[in-house]
Amino acid sequence: MSKEIIKINISGMTCVNCSNGIEKAVNKLDGLLSSKVSFASNEGEFEIENKLLDKEVLFNKIRKLGYGVEEDLKALEKSKLIAYNKLKYNFLISISLTIIMLYFVLFPLQDLVNNQYVMFSLATVIQFYSGRRFYILAYKAVSNKNYDMNVLVALGTSAAYFYSVFVVFFPSLFPENLRFLYFDGAAVIISFILLGRLLEERSKAKATDFLKKLMDLAPLNATLISKDGSFKTILATQLKIGDKVLIKTGEKISTDAVIVKGSADIDTSMITGEYMPIYKTIGDEVISGTLNTNGIIEVVVLRESKDTTLSKIVALLSTAQSKKLPISRFADDVANIFVPIVIAISILTFLAWYFIVGDALNAILASISVLIISCPCALGLATPIAIVSSVGKAAQEGILIRNPEILEIIKDIKYAVFDKTGTLTSGIISVKDAIYEEKYLDILASLETKSEHPISKAIVDFAKNKNIPLNIELEDIKLVPGLGISAIYENKMVLIGSLSFLKNNGIKLDTKYLDFYNNSLKDGAGVILASIEKECIAVFALEDSIKNGAKELIADLKAKNIIPILLTGDNEITANYVAKKLDIDKVYSQVLPDEKYKVIIELQKDGKVMFVGDGINDSPSIKQADIGITLNSGSDITKDAGDIILINNELKAVLKSINLSIESMKIIKQNLFWAFFYNTIGIPIAAGLFYSGFGLKLNPMIGAFAMSFSSVFVVTNALRLRFFKSKHMTDTDL
Repeated sequence: MSKEIIKINISGMTCVNCSNGIEKAVNKLDGLLSSKVSFASNEGEFEIENKLLDKEVLFNKIRKLGYGVEEDLKALEKSKLIAYNKLKYNFLISISLTIIMLYFVLFPLQDLVNNQYVMFSLATVIQFYSGRRFYILAYKAVSNKNYDMNVLVALGTSAAYFYSVFVVFFPSLFPENLRFLYFDGAAVIISFILLGRLLEERSKAKATDFLKKLMDLAPLNATLISKDGSFKTILATQLKIGDKVLIKTGEKISTDAVIVKGSADIDTSMITGEYMPIYKTIGDEVISGTLNTNGIIEVVVLRESKDTTLSKIVALLSTAQSKKLPISRFADDVANIFVPIVIAISILTFLAWYFIVGDALNAILASISVLIISCPCALGLATPIAIVSSVGKAAQEGILIRNPEILEIIKDIKYAVFDKTGTLTSGIISVKDAIYEEKYLDILASLETKSEHPISKAIVDFAKNKNIPLNIELEDIKLVPGLGISAIYENKMVLIGSLSFLKNNGIKLDTKYLDFYNNSLKDGAGVILASIEKECIAVFALEDSIKNGAKELIADLKAKNIIPILLTGDNEITANYVAKKLDIDKVYSQVLPDEKYKVIIELQKDGKVMFVGDGINDSPSIKQADIGITLNSGSDITKDAGDIILINNELKAVLKSINLSIESMKIIKQNLFWAFFYNTIGIPIAAGLFYSGFGLKLNPMIGAFAMSFSSVFVVTNALRLRFFKSKHMTDTDL
């Protein structure tokens, strides 16, 4: 048997039921072994038996369902953008005409017949132009035996619209007390549900941008060293295992490789999160996409471009993005039961009135009334209005919610996983402590101004804070990659660098400097030393300072029974030092992006995981986590992968996000309860269940008022989120 796995991009999916429907339809094809369609990433993966199923047959089946098959990513992006713009245009048309319609409801024309015609014209455009998508999606849902919100919207708005049409054009069919119009109700439903869909699609409109940006990190070209020693510029994708490549200062590493000549300081922050460049020399491996900040090296290729660490990050991101969303669509799930029940009640109502009571007119009116009273005004508004209010309030608090769907699961978080550098710490090196001969500080700081190294900047800032002048002239300045910097001042050798750098130059340390050096290392600090003419005169302890609010955040999370975890590419000593200061008990250190990703997956087996990070190396973990939070100071790639962006880079906003989300879900559930409670009361009355015993039958005026009241109640309840005070975002107030 010849099996083949086919991966394609699918355009035109507008909800989770679309992906489910595609899977159900193609699974009926002979020769299809497995299928996986992701609404989140617009991707489809199919395993077929070549002898039984041709891939073109598979593609045509998907196309017949009304979706596009895009093997090219650019074509998919273009298709998604067109669909998003069309949805936005439909919403703008719908909401504009709805506002005009409401004006004619409040201030009708003197000629009421003409007023009805105006209402009919506006409603027709909304119903069959802006609302056309609901009919199409409802048809697809029913075809695949799904009864979702689209079916409910199409059914309810159609009942309200066509009832009103008959009232306008055939008024004699109705008693005078039943001649009511529901055009405005149908229009409001369509407008607000389109708004909810627009918010959802906005978070997906550029879903693959971060992947493209990440791919751009890899250099396009590489300098190949030929066997005769000549240089040739080729595409990095053409490099083969064993090729020798030249990498100059300021260039990115072309592929995963090993250094065979030279040494350099390599900035690996985008991959490992290490905030200081790492010294690499002969025999050390370097990773694709990292930056050579100082030095010239020759490397031998270890892996082809498709197998590099950077490629693995891209693959991990793609996999995480295509994961099935854990969110249950509560309203749609209930609608799968509610819609068939409403239709059944409507039919039974007609049959009962027609055959048992013998009243044909009331049979028609009562059955239609059931559909009208079940029109999902409140149900349709329950979630989107609450989401709009929640997103708006979050923005006021400096929180950008890119994916509103996380509101439903944020209350279930068990683990809060944090990156260290740039997230819990500032990511900027500073001098934590130092002992030095003050008379030499101006010489040392003046020398460090000649280097762009983060350590040099820290010492310069340290001197500036003490108002030390930085105008000393030095000679013969040399930067030694991975070790330090040297110069001549008044015929004396000045050295600043690592302990090995000083020892290699015959410098011995007094006890006070050596003790300070060892104690600083034990505390998790980086250490740099300085000497003048064979005598050690300074030791600087360096740190990446803890961010304001970090300790309070960890304490608040623990109070909510959320377990904080530190997950970092930094070394074990530094990681444990930071964890101890923040009272974090669980630490993973020296982990690469793929290892971080695996840690998240393992934690997810035990509960919901929130990941907070800011670096490119964090993006796979952010995307894989149930809730990904990133700082606005992070890379564009990371921000694109996150569900929430903290605009002001304030860690306290993490807790605000949790509390606001909990309150949002509380209000959504309240809205859904009242929406269904309204239907539970209204439908039996509309069906005439209480007519024989109490003479109670649906009065359209009361029905219209009840529908309006339920919608107003739901909207007002949701708008409370806009007035949810920041000071209330504490455990005691929730």
